[in-house]
Parts: sequence; C-alpha cells; structure tokens
Amino acid sequence: MSKIGHMRGFLTSCPGVSPLVACSIGVAFATVVALAPAGSAAAGTPAGSAAVGVSTGSAVGASAGSVTAGSAIPGSTRSLPLGPLSRERALGAAPEQGLYRTGLARFALVGVVWDDPATELHGRVQVRTRSAATGEWSGWQDVETHNTDHGADTGAAERSSGRVHGGTAPLWVGDSDGVDVRVRADGAGEARGARGTRAGGLRSALPSGLRLELVDPGEGTGETEGAGETEQAERTPAVKGVAQAGEGVRDAGEAVPGDLPADDPPRTALDTEAALAASAANADITDFGSYAIPELDRQATERELARLQVPGVQDPARAKPYIGPRPRIVTRRGWGADESLREHGFVYTKTIKAAFVHHTATGNKYTCAQAPSVIRSIYRYHVKSMGWRDIGYNFLVDKCGTLYEGRAGGVAKAVLGAHTLGFNTNSMGIAVIGTYTTTKPAGGTVTAVARLTAWKLGLYGVNPRGRTYLTSGGGNLYPKGKNVRLNVISGHRDGYATECPGKRLYARLGTARSSAAKYQGR
Repeated sequence: MSKIGHMRGFLTSCPGVSPLVACSIGVAFATVVALAPAGSAAAGTPAGSAAVGVSTGSAVGASAGSVTAGSAIPGSTRSLPLGPLSRERALGAAPEQGLYRTGLARFALVGVVWDDPATELHGRVQVRTRSAATGEWSGWQDVETHNTDHGADTGAAERSSGRVHGGTAPLWVGDSDGVDVRVRADGAGEARGARGTRAGGLRSALPSGLRLELVDPGEGTGETEGAGETEQAERTPAVKGVAQAGEGVRDAGEAVPGDLPADDPPRTALDTEAALAASAANADITDFGSYAIPELDRQATERELARLQVPGVQDPARAKPYIGPRPRIVTRRGWGADESLREHGFVYTKTIKAAFVHHTATGNKYTCAQAPSVIRSIYRYHVKSMGWRDIGYNFLVDKCGTLYEGRAGGVAKAVLGAHTLGFNTNSMGIAVIGTYTTTKPAGGTVTAVARLTAWKLGLYGVNPRGRTYLTSGGGNLYPKGKNVRLNVISGHRDGYATECPGKRLYARLGTARSSAAKYQGR
C-alpha cells in the first residue's frame, strides 16, 4: 500500500497532467508492482517516481497490449528461414546460406538472427534489396555481424527470459520489396583441404536457426522529397511542440498536429496501460502526453533539479549544482513507439555513474525526417527479433542532432538498459544513429551528446570529464565482478572488445567530454 500511496502522490505533483486522464493513470499505476530483478533494480530514482517493475496486466481503456482501431500503429516483422547455398556442410551446417525473394510486402530494415544468443557468427553477412519505388536493386551491403556485445548482462532476468536470440546489427535499407541475402562462414569459398578443412585450419560453422528479419516500421519510411543523405544539423527539429494540459486523451479521428513531420504522424493514442505508463514516467518533468520534452535554460534546470531531489546529489540550496541546461528530447510518443510491443513495467538501476556512447551500425542512408522510422525499426528488431524487453538504448541521436527517448521509464530516471554487455548497471547508453567506422559524425550530433550528458549526468552529480568505477557483469575484456575504472563518458569499446561506436565517433568523445563539462559550468 505504501508504494501505491507514493504513486498517488506522484500523480498529484505531476506538472501538466490533465484532470481528464489523471484517474485513468491512477488505475494504470495501481496495477504495477516493483518486481525488478534482484541486484539490478533499486529505489535510487528521483523523488516522485516509483521504481516500477513488472505490470500485472490490468487494462486501462483497452486490454493490455491492445490498441484500438483508431490508434493502431502499422508495422510488422517477418522472419524467413535461410537455406543452404552450397551442398557442402561444416559441422552439420552449410557454410553458405541465403535467401532470394521478390514481391514482398514493404520493409525498410533487415537483420539476421539465430537461435543461441551465446553463439557468435564467424563469417560475413551481405544483403542487397530492391527499391519499392523504382524496382532497382542496390549493391551488396555488409551487415555488422558482431552484435553480442549489446544486450542485457549475463544473469539478468532480461537475458535469461528464454526469448533472446543471437543476431547481427540491423541495417536500414529504405522502402524495399525484394531481398537477396548471403551468409558465409569464415573460410567458405577458399581452397579446401582434406575432410572439410581449408588451407590453414578448420572452417567456421554457421549458427543454427539462421533467419532473415524484415522489419516494416509503419508509414513514414519513404524518402522525403528533396531531402538528401547529408542534411544539415541546422534543419528544423522533427517535433517542435509538446502536448498541452488536457491533451492526454486524443480522439481517434483527431487531426495530427501540423508541426510534426508529414511522413511521421503520431499513432500512439493514450488508450492502453502501457501507453499511459510510458507517458506518465516523464510527467515529473513535462506535460503528460507530450510529443517532446522542451529544453530549459540553466536557471529553470537548476530549479527542476531542486524539485526532483535526486538521492545522493548535492543540495542545490547549499552549493551551486553542476548541471547542463536540459536539452529538448523527443519522447517515445513523439517517434511513434508502439507500447504494446515491449514488456510491461520498467526496471531501474541504482544511479547513473557513466554514459556509454554507441553507433547503431544501421548505415547512414537515412534522412533526418526518417529518423523516427529508423528508431521504430530498431525498437521492433530489438523486441520482436532479438527478444529483448524494450529497445536497448536509453537515448538515441540522429545525424542532425535531434535527441530521442529510448527505453521507457522516464528520461530523468536511472532506467536499466541493454546496451553494453557487462556494464548496464549504473550506466546509460546513448546511440548515434548510423555507422561511424569511416564516416565522421556531424558537429551537431556530438554537441547533442554533450548537451544530453551534461544534463543527465548532472542530475546524478557526475562530472562528464571525470572517471568512475563500475563493476563488470562479465564480458570479453573484464571478468565478472572486476571493478573497472572508466571515463564517465566512454565508448562501447571501452567496456567490451568491439568496433562500436566506430573509429570516427570514438575520436570525438574527448570533445563531448570537455563540452559537457563546460555546459555544466565546470
């Protein structure tokens, strides 16, 4: 009862919560209990926020996980098994597998998954797709195969759910209706020696249960007329406004606000328990039902920090806090998250001590107007294809510098993500949309990372230019239980042997650290 009572207090103190929906929110939150996995969830969240675990499944306005016809979010995931491309077999599996298919329903993102998440794919994955608009085939593109370094920590409830698969990174291909994919084990096609070996040793076997995932994020994946791949960071933000008080529940036929991108209208009516909870998780800092959390100046941010009273942070009344002005962040409702896909409830960690920067490795052939569609695709791939509870990253940023809320639970809270295997506890993950191995990230993107970390780390009293200790949950660099000293703003490769976040993005992290510290007033 004390937890439910605390939730009631949270509702009455939320700015901008419409009286028309407050009752429904209370019903939704009254059906939630704090059942976070042992060792990962804690009460170390800002005052006025409950550490929410697993939902009991009670419905608000519609059955849990369902969406009414007027608010249904289009989109789909299709899983197609791959077949052998050669008669030869290695350790029971053909060393080359693939699939060629045309006349498919539209899709815009692809990836390859397999049964065992602990198995790595030692080989090469290539794909080419046919444009749904022109009928022309793309050239062959490589798909990043080393993706085991993402995901929940070993032993975490999310990883041991029985639904998790191994998989490649997803690749954004744009509106397509045909696909040709080939997966080759290391050594396939080379000169073979006796008994199925190649010169120099044994060939690798491909993982079992290889499947091609075709993801349709819903309407809005088409190219924006006149928009190019190298849009400027100064372009108009994807979502300008926020919902005002009283806009929490929208009629199915209500017109889409005119300041949202034409190809990405919101399709997330607040008519399910999951949608209500996701929006209410941010109601301590913005209006309930907002499409974006507005930016604040420094004084307003400091007042907000005093009101949130984050445990362990210096008292702003006694000393000037080091915190950057809150940046504008597009909410899950703003980018069109289908809240029925993810698991109900939220899982929190104790605090935020570090930020890991990633790249999504989805390629750079997207326009900034398409970024919400790319995020919806990654979200769907993480949940439906990889078997995670939600999108793995806590935040995302596009090539034009727009920030987006990632995993649900509240942008000001210590939400437990699934982004850096072994170091998800007491950290947050920020993913820059694109591939930055050879491509230099835009200055506006690096600035967005700096502004976000200056604010979010400032909420928890952390210096972006400092170093901190995190305990490894196990990985290929550090054994489980080892106390590791890391930069507060680290690249994914600092905690795991991986190329992520790409050489060119990793090289800009020093700039992000110094800029974030300046934003904090250090």
